[in-house]
Amino acid sequence: METILYQRALKNAQSALEDGYEFSINFIRQMHQQLLFWGRGSIKSPGEFKREQNYLADKAKRKIQFVHISLEKLMEGLENLFMFIGKSPEPPLIKTAIMHLEFEALHPFQDGNGRIGRMLITLLLWRSGILSYPHFYISGYFEDNKDTYIEAMREVSKTGNWNEWIKFFLIAVEKQAILNLQIAENIRSLYENLKQEFSEILSSKWNLTILDFIFTYPVFRSNKFVHNTGIPSASAATIIKKLVEKGFLFLKEEAAGRRAALYSFEPLMKLVRV
Repeated sequence: METILYQRALKNAQSALEDGYEFSINFIRQMHQQLLFWGRGSIKSPGEFKREQNYLADKAKRKIQFVHISLEKLMEGLENLFMFIGKSPEPPLIKTAIMHLEFEALHPFQDGNGRIGRMLITLLLWRSGILSYPHFYISGYFEDNKDTYIEAMREVSKTGNWNEWIKFFLIAVEKQAILNLQIAENIRSLYENLKQEFSEILSSKWNLTILDFIFTYPVFRSNKFVHNTGIPSASAATIIKKLVEKGFLFLKEEAAGRRAALYSFEPLMKLVRV
């Protein structure tokens, strides 16, 4: 569900920017409201800014690593951030690096700040023309280099020296871009290999239709599968059952009442979780 909400929030943000909206305070509130609509964080004021001071801590060491901006300065900080995004002449990658650190320093929401911050990176790079589509996930590099990530941010806070942070961010973009290209190639290979396997397993005239659907919607509900592919319900149920038995699909949620069952396409999900 969290993956679905993230993709939905990202797609809606992309559509809004294409329709002429700009990065703004209301823009990120809408993103946050959609992102935390259900599941983790849904009880933590979706679409509303924090009312208590927050900070980044190492729970294992019981140590505060970074204190975010005070509540009294939050709105002013957000206004300055979006003014910077709209008017700064900095090159797109440098602008995005600065934007991300400033957003992390503001940490405006009670929960979901990390996801919103990473989404803003993707959207700003896309809006700046660096990306053809807003599909770039840098969180893997940040997680693998978490201590360096935090220390580079703290260095800006302590000394005002941005050099190490910007260097770290640019390396992160480079390394993650290389990894993303490798993942894209693995996805292409998976698609080609499964053409033959699906033909043998399903023996269906809808083989390519099914394959295209699950690569487009790797997490989906069974009613969407029927609606989007045009496959009759009975045939669709048989196909899904076979794919579950063979380990291609995983049942994430049983059907309940009017809510259809939720499935994930595991071979693809394993690739993108890397």
